[in-house]
Amino acid sequence: MRAALALLLLLAAVRAEHRGKAYVRDKVCQEFQTLGKEDFRTLTIIANSRKFSNATFEEMSHLVREIVSLAETCCAEGADPSCYDAGSSALSAKSCGEDSPFPAHPGTASCCAQEGLEQKLCLAALRHPPPELPRYLQPSNEELCQAFKKDPKDFADRFLHEYASSYGQAPLPVLLGSTRTFLSMVSTCCISPTPTACFLKEKLERKTISLLTLMSNRVCSRLTAYGKDKVTFSYLTSLAQKTPGASFEDLFPLAEDAAEVFSQCCDSVTEDCMQKKLSEHTAKVCGALSGGDERFADCCQGNNLMQNYFCIWALPPAPTPKLPEAQKPTNKQLCGEEGARHAKRYLFELARRHTSVPDAFLGKLYDACEKVRGECCSAKDASACLDSKRQQMSQELLSFLEKANQLCGQYTELNFLDFSKKLRESLMRTMTEASPKLLEQLVEQRADFASTCCGPNSPPLYCAAKVSSELGEACDGGSCLLG
Repeated sequence: MRAALALLLLLAAVRAEHRGKAYVRDKVCQEFQTLGKEDFRTLTIIANSRKFSNATFEEMSHLVREIVSLAETCCAEGADPSCYDAGSSALSAKSCGEDSPFPAHPGTASCCAQEGLEQKLCLAALRHPPPELPRYLQPSNEELCQAFKKDPKDFADRFLHEYASSYGQAPLPVLLGSTRTFLSMVSTCCISPTPTACFLKEKLERKTISLLTLMSNRVCSRLTAYGKDKVTFSYLTSLAQKTPGASFEDLFPLAEDAAEVFSQCCDSVTEDCMQKKLSEHTAKVCGALSGGDERFADCCQGNNLMQNYFCIWALPPAPTPKLPEAQKPTNKQLCGEEGARHAKRYLFELARRHTSVPDAFLGKLYDACEKVRGECCSAKDASACLDSKRQQMSQELLSFLEKANQLCGQYTELNFLDFSKKLRESLMRTMTEASPKLLEQLVEQRADFASTCCGPNSPPLYCAAKVSSELGEACDGGSCLLG
């Protein structure tokens, strides 16, 4: 199965064509025969639903039928040795046709202007950007069983497509485990004499793989959007807000370790990479933090390290502690060899003094800090450049953090109706001339923003784009980071 995973993306096997056409055919046929047609087909649905997350079920189904048919035909005993190469070329040609039934992609036309292997490689590299917000909503038990009993095969195919396209950033082995246990649960419970009790039991048993899919989809989405260095910062500030009494020296190595786990496992096809590496990471977190933080100690009590990690992951921010003002880095420190570390340390200090400011806002500060360091540290007079930035910002930074802390703090503490009421009252005080209709629009807009972006696992790119419009442009120039 592991070798097959790399071959199941659309025409991905053509990457190996430099080693000979027979190599490609032999590898595909070996995996087709090892897995069998149905498992090969299941993996093809999942892999291509991840790859083309915006495709319709019908478009994806056309593609899967063609790929499976190609393997079935060309891997049969006695098939012509040129069958696979000719078939994959025909598949490329079909992708380039005006009435192509395959998933639409804006880059298809430029690929089709090429020929031969270059065209195949270009088409193989196409993929839709992953959805920032998962679209899959699990139906009720009754709805699941109704759809399953009507057509079990169609139900399974549609579920695999919808689930894989929604959670396609999760590592492929995690996604495979999650879909397999879900379909097993449905097929078992929908014929059970006591389906409600059966679903309850099965859902409890698959809780770990379900949470792992959700969590890994989020962290791997963040890795794709942020890159490893910014993921380290993101994890650092998350820990800082959960345990603001811990020092930078305690938390930074843990953040680096987490980023390394995600960078190793998000694209890995090793079956237990995420589970194994996260368990090792959790042991380090518990060893470092459970002695000095009661909430971490509670999460670290059990022997199941994955469950301990989920407990830590779900911890809300701690109350904001009373700490002295954060020490600002000097110009020399910011532009020195350890400049990036000094910048992270300062932002860490801000995060633990504003524990309700979520990742989307802190990420904006991080980006601005990197921008200003890049501009000023390469300038002829770095100190003058940094000093001019400092003069612009002190009040702007305070305002930015206080707005974010207040908005997200209220959203976390209050129920939605009370939060909306406070929001309306605040807007009425600051926008005395606004009409009732405009106020309602603003309340709805701000409440939607808070519900999506105030959580610790908010979609990174979507929320980064929303921060400026909701809280002003104070930090866009980078000046707000330097204190």
